Amino acid sequence: MPSLTENLEAVRERIASAAQRAGRKHGDVELVAVSKTYPVEMIREAAEAGQELFGESRIQEALIKIPSLPSRLRWHFIGHLQSNKVRKVLPYFELIHGVDSSSLARDIDRIGGEMGIFPRVLLEVNVSGEGSKHGFAPEALERELEGLLAMPRLQVEGFMTMAPLAAEAEASRPYFAALRELRDRLSTATGIPLSTLSMGMSGDYEVAVEEGATLVRVGSAIFGNR
Repeated sequence: MPSLTENLEAVRERIASAAQRAGRKHGDVELVAVSKTYPVEMIREAAEAGQELFGESRIQEALIKIPSLPSRLRWHFIGHLQSNKVRKVLPYFELIHGVDSSSLARDIDRIGGEMGIFPRVLLEVNVSGEGSKHGFAPEALERELEGLLAMPRLQVEGFMTMAPLAAEAEASRPYFAALRELRDRLSTATGIPLSTLSMGMSGDYEVAVEEGATLVRVGSAIFGNR
């Protein structure tokens, strides 16, 4: 069985190969090692192998882990964020991936003002239209984006999506392409780069890179099955 370090290197190599196939630079894509539910010892092993960016989605778990790990590590909050947890999340995470409503965005903006910070966020887009997924419907995002970009503290850096579960990675391609195309259209309309696209997980991250992902969220392919 490959070691965690070997898994991590294999994921990095596949990201680099996918970027090359798409005519992109390896440096255009950053790996978020999704460490939720995995113990501190495994995160430390990944860090010793050179991984610095990790993703957590359970705030109570993260608040135990983060202080016990090297301060050089960086953290993204990748789960569904409830408004009553915003104040706890903001001091520890440099980027929030899943802002899925205008009301949550307003709460983050307000609390950011109270804390004297400028929270960096991605807007979650429900490209597939699945009822089980959080996020803005694409047409709703088009209507609401101007107001979101006008918030004084909120720093909207791009979008995030999750493709439907599928047996084949290729099935995710239309959803990733749709998010990229939506971003391109809204970037042109607003004059804001919206340059970050968080899409792709362990089963389909190579396809996501081919379709323009700048962040891929990979957990089990690095750490093993939960």
